[in-house]
Amino acid sequence: MVDRVTQFEGRVALITGGARGLGRAFGRALAELGAHAVLTDVDKAEVDKAAREITEAGGQAASAHRLDVADDAAWDAVLTDVAALHGGGVDILINNAGLHSLEYGVNWAQLPVSKLRRLFDVNVMGVMIGTLAARPHLQGRLGANILNISSSAAFNGMGAYRATKAAVRALTLAWARELGPSGIRVNALAPGLHVTDTIRNEFTPQMIEGHRHHQFLDLEGTEQDIVDAMLYLCSDKARFVTGETMRVTAGYASSL
Repeated sequence: MVDRVTQFEGRVALITGGARGLGRAFGRALAELGAHAVLTDVDKAEVDKAAREITEAGGQAASAHRLDVADDAAWDAVLTDVAALHGGGVDILINNAGLHSLEYGVNWAQLPVSKLRRLFDVNVMGVMIGTLAARPHLQGRLGANILNISSSAAFNGMGAYRATKAAVRALTLAWARELGPSGIRVNALAPGLHVTDTIRNEFTPQMIEGHRHHQFLDLEGTEQDIVDAMLYLCSDKARFVTGETMRVTAGYASSL
């Protein structure tokens, strides 16, 4: 288990897509364990609200920045601000921002080129640009690491969304190899279906049940299952783990 007293004390964790969902949950969990959670999102009003809620709930500290992950100039501006406020560096980067939903989980021909381009800009180039921008701020920080958010979809099927998440797996391995000599670990999480309010609004009960039928375990995944995996991979407990994509799917990604 992660040491709930000292494991993240004083560390700076930058989380993209931090306004809602997993990004907000990651920020809340890290702040509760002593980190300063830097939440970023393209939705400034919502990310401000998320950071405020974390601080008001007693988290160590949280701040918010507007960031479009596909904009390299915006990355440089945010990281410059963060470095100035927190002693020159970042300890943890979580590349969580991504476009998803039933809208993007379709065959290639069902999406116009403009949407395909934006999907790859956010889900793939956002990870690449963010890693490039954060690299000098992570370098030299003891325990520095990057966590990318892939998906169980990366392991099966077809379609544009799945291709972007498979690309995140490949980037994770490539960056782990390149950044390893600098002491920076790079891993990924591949969540399965964790049933949130958003999922309940978007998926029919039959769709959820169909997904669950392909799991090895007859369990309903929750946001906390993914948060717990994040805390492990971002902690020093995972000091010997890099280049890996951890599937948190109740066996779903292995069963197809």
